[in-house]
Amino acid sequence: MNLVTIVVLAVAILVGLLLVGLVLSRLYQRASKELAFVRTGLGGQKVVMDGGAIVLPVFHEIVHINMNTLKLEASRAGADSLITLDRLRVDAVAAFFVRVIPSSEGVANAAQTLGQRTMAPNSLKELVEDKFVDALRAAAVSMSMHQLLDKRADFIQAVQNAVSEDLLKNGLELESVSLTRLDQTPIKF
Repeated sequence: MNLVTIVVLAVAILVGLLLVGLVLSRLYQRASKELAFVRTGLGGQKVVMDGGAIVLPVFHEIVHINMNTLKLEASRAGADSLITLDRLRVDAVAAFFVRVIPSSEGVANAAQTLGQRTMAPNSLKELVEDKFVDALRAAAVSMSMHQLLDKRADFIQAVQNAVSEDLLKNGLELESVSLTRLDQTPIKF
């Protein structure tokens, strides 16, 4: 009788451990190099960039953060074109390459200020495009059209300096800016 009790107890413990392992494997969420997350709720905020964490559906909420570099384009043409120092208008298209700062503070800021927008580049572009356009306009008005054409690197540097500070507040960093098009606006505008 004692041997049967021990076997039944061992099987019950084994089944219990398997059930606990199965439940924990379902509740454990992992982050990757491309995807971090912020868990809030019971136990406070936890930023997970490498590794993982237990996420209890009722007690925790998670916000996924895209850690990839995103290309966001800002375009100004026609009636919305940029005005230069010599009061001429130029059409410009600039590509801004941004990413979430790969630190706990950067990911937490991005989760708080941007939320799921990092997962949808078009939604993120809608939010930060005005900052990009403002930086383009500020840099363009400080140079003549000939200077813009001759000193593109200086123009790009001025745009980077103007926009990078604002992006830091959202947990983003500016990797680079590429001026893909710069032409004089047609005379009718």
